[in-house]
Amino acid sequence: MSLSESSGAETSSTCPRLLQDIVSHLESTVRPTLAMSFSEDILWSLRELEEALCEPGGSVDWPEGGQGQGSSLYQESLYYLSSYGTHLALVSFLMRHDNMKGALQHLLSKECPEEVFLEGILQPSLERGRLGMLQGLLETLDTDLEVCSRYLLSSCQLLQRRGHFHTLYQLQQFMMDHVRAAMTCIRFFTHGVVSYVQLGDQRRWLVRAKEHLRTYLQEQQGTRTNSTNRKRSTSNSFRKKMSSSDVSRHMNTIELQLEVTRFLHHCETSSSTLALTPSVSSSTPPTLFGPSAMKIDVACKVMLGGKNIEEGFGIAYRVIQDFQLEALTVYVRAGQRLVRQRQYRAVRQLLKCVGESGTATKNDCDVIILSCVSIADKGPTDAKELECLILETKSTENKIKAYLQVSKLRAGYLLAVKLDTARAGPLVQEVLQAAEGVGDSVMQDICCQWLSEHKDRVRTTPPPGSTRQGRPNAK
Repeated sequence: MSLSESSGAETSSTCPRLLQDIVSHLESTVRPTLAMSFSEDILWSLRELEEALCEPGGSVDWPEGGQGQGSSLYQESLYYLSSYGTHLALVSFLMRHDNMKGALQHLLSKECPEEVFLEGILQPSLERGRLGMLQGLLETLDTDLEVCSRYLLSSCQLLQRRGHFHTLYQLQQFMMDHVRAAMTCIRFFTHGVVSYVQLGDQRRWLVRAKEHLRTYLQEQQGTRTNSTNRKRSTSNSFRKKMSSSDVSRHMNTIELQLEVTRFLHHCETSSSTLALTPSVSSSTPPTLFGPSAMKIDVACKVMLGGKNIEEGFGIAYRVIQDFQLEALTVYVRAGQRLVRQRQYRAVRQLLKCVGESGTATKNDCDVIILSCVSIADKGPTDAKELECLILETKSTENKIKAYLQVSKLRAGYLLAVKLDTARAGPLVQEVLQAAEGVGDSVMQDICCQWLSEHKDRVRTTPPPGSTRQGRPNAK
């Protein structure tokens, strides 16, 4: 069966068994000498053909005077391979004899399967350091790379699976696949690092990623860059597509990540920081290229990374705004990390920054304080700091809840009874429940006495969320 008749699935380097048996027998029985007859010359060519087929990567040691692509032995081998071999066997033979152009011409003209290119052409080219030569020939034979695009895409997939990312990046640059090249650069930026000190040393990859996206954006807008003389169509189907708005958004992400990296690199190499332990369990530091949960970690890390909260709050706030993160979630997480390390002054700085941000609601600071008090050490060491923190609450109801969390029932009761009876009733009941929980009989008696004295007004004004429908007035 000839190459033109072989099926696309026949990509193995193994030639028909009968041919191998014949050649193997000839090789084992015939030892050619320098003085050859016509018949011996044929046997020599068969022997060399078998060597070419059965020793991948090996070169044929042609007899003196018979070396070269124009020799009779070379042409004889091509005849046998064309008549009885597979596409891969012929392409591999041509590659072993430095006829890469012939191998590519055969591949493209016969529309060989991708496996033939990967095994017969790409792999030998990589092993011999001839990827640049391969790229040059491809561009010569297929100017816009449309015909060979499926081979290039398969090559990229193979290189990615094998983890050969630098070779992948070189190929993506050759293909002018700027979006995928930018993605590879981002991988170079994040791969194998364990701190922002290391990420700081990898910033050049972010710069390259941004340049790739800018070039793509210019091409989309019909702008010709001065960095290349190739007049290749930018609408090729094999290059990854992305809308201009998405490209601009990714460029903004890269720019913000550069700013985050510069800041945290400076912080981690400086001795004057809050020195907080990050919450991320992974060894890889969080970046803005991950999901929302990772972006929240980035915002917290920036907010807590400087020598004070004010230093990193501006960048953290931009992260929150640009990615539409739940701001209160970030503030609460940052506040709790500060409290766990008894950084109460920093918590108050956080409250100040949140209040001045212009987007916080009236209740946001109270929520942060309550969350901080809830996880704080309630021992005497932190009592004074917690008292100062509780005094920062704006709402009386939240202040009472905070006092109850630190078991200051009397302080909570005194605040509650200063309110009008309708608001005070439910709060005094909460103090009573807290007193019962800790076994404080004195506060239980005080709360019960107040509720008894105001029972009519308390009962006729039910707490928020209760219903009066169908409920009789108990007396």
